[in-house]
Amino acid sequence: MMTDKENEMATEKLVSVQVNGETCKATVPACRTLLEMLRELGHAEVKCGCEKGDCGACAVLFDGKVVDSCLTLAWHADGHSVTTAQGLGGPDNPHPLQTAFIEHGSAQCGYCTPGMIMAAKALLDDIPDPSLEDIKRGLSGNLCRCTGYTRIFSAIHAAAQALQQQGTAP
Repeated sequence: MMTDKENEMATEKLVSVQVNGETCKATVPACRTLLEMLRELGHAEVKCGCEKGDCGACAVLFDGKVVDSCLTLAWHADGHSVTTAQGLGGPDNPHPLQTAFIEHGSAQCGYCTPGMIMAAKALLDDIPDPSLEDIKRGLSGNLCRCTGYTRIFSAIHAAAQALQQQGTAP
């Protein structure tokens, strides 16, 4: 009979995933979530909120589609691409969504912001000129307890306009 440690080691998997364009390899237990793996790899921008898919704080792009990383097993990411908010842009070259969130005061405590930005990115990739209803639907899996959403909606609308003016909207 195997001990718990022996059982865990027997079910570990080596995964190779592109995170923000960089190949990352990790050996993870079969039960490890993508959220846990990303945090262990140092991606603190992926927030651990509810751990049951209700809040969207852990949202990332998985092959371009928004997913809750707390509900995705790490080994499912093997051979795939994951983008976090950090992968969109940084202080020297922010993505228009990041700029708009700052300019519109769309973050108060900031905990939900990375997940909101990732959901908004997926939305704008699908609908470059979203209506308010499109934005609400696109963010329906993300919760914010501080802002009341109005500034978030304004920021996404402004980012959509900026992307269209830059000619980088899909």
